[in-house]
Amino acid sequence: SAQILTYLDGVVKVEETELKPRVGFLYPVLTHNISVFINATRERDSGQYMCTVNVVDDATSTGKNVAVINLTVLVPPAPPACQLRGSPAVGANVTLSCASEKGKPSPAYQWQRMAPTPQVFFPPAQDRARGTLKLTNLSLDMSGLYKCVAENQAGSAECRIILEV
Repeated sequence: SAQILTYLDGVVKVEETELKPRVGFLYPVLTHNISVFINATRERDSGQYMCTVNVVDDATSTGKNVAVINLTVLVPPAPPACQLRGSPAVGANVTLSCASEKGKPSPAYQWQRMAPTPQVFFPPAQDRARGTLKLTNLSLDMSGLYKCVAENQAGSAECRIILEV
């Protein structure tokens, strides 16, 4: 563990960590509220943060003066890559896949056909966790534009692919 911020005898000291330019106390006068801010959060800011208050000349407060908070920095999905696996011939099977390299928590994926006829898909054809859409026994009218949306609590991103049967 590393100290990131201290307040002693009226002086605020920001320690030499990668948080240094992005962290500080929320209120200039530190009385009862010693909230801290972190600007421009990054995924690696995630972790356990501990606040320790030491009261001068108070031996009885030892051990009761610590608060712990777990910070999880969420990351929106990166734009996913759409791919086609298999040979798109009449009567054949293909799999459309969609994968986003970044995202915390792991994104859920949703495929839909845009044009010429909008269509949504459900399991088992669509696997929302893996980002795959299995199209079986292809016909000419299954051709069209397909869109995949990768989504988590932090945001969403999409890719599109054209299927020509």
